[in-house]
Amino acid sequence: MNTISAHPLVSSSDVNGTNVYGNDGAKIGAIDHLMIDKASGNVAYAVMGFGGFMGLGEDHHPVPWGKLHYDTQKEGYVADISEAEVKGAPEQFEGWSADRDWERRTHEHYGVPIYWL
Repeated sequence: MNTISAHPLVSSSDVNGTNVYGNDGAKIGAIDHLMIDKASGNVAYAVMGFGGFMGLGEDHHPVPWGKLHYDTQKEGYVADISEAEVKGAPEQFEGWSADRDWERRTHEHYGVPIYWL
């Protein structure tokens, strides 16, 4: 479990593995790793693990960082996303993280502003 701190910064190593909850409080997944924009330094995506059991059979999907909000009571992130919304997102492909068109469609799908402007 992550330690709550009054400090506004968090190490990426502490974010990896953090649970993500839906608005109803149910766990919907966990953060596997972050994708960071090299030029701006902004976190672009939380690649989340969904489904599976103890890491087996888990699907990984990038969710725009702007879709997640930290909840100190839950010691985790909250996102108003559903499994259907994740599965309906623009399909990933090799090189997705270097394709601005894919990124734009993904941010539009989740209804969050793009991070690179």
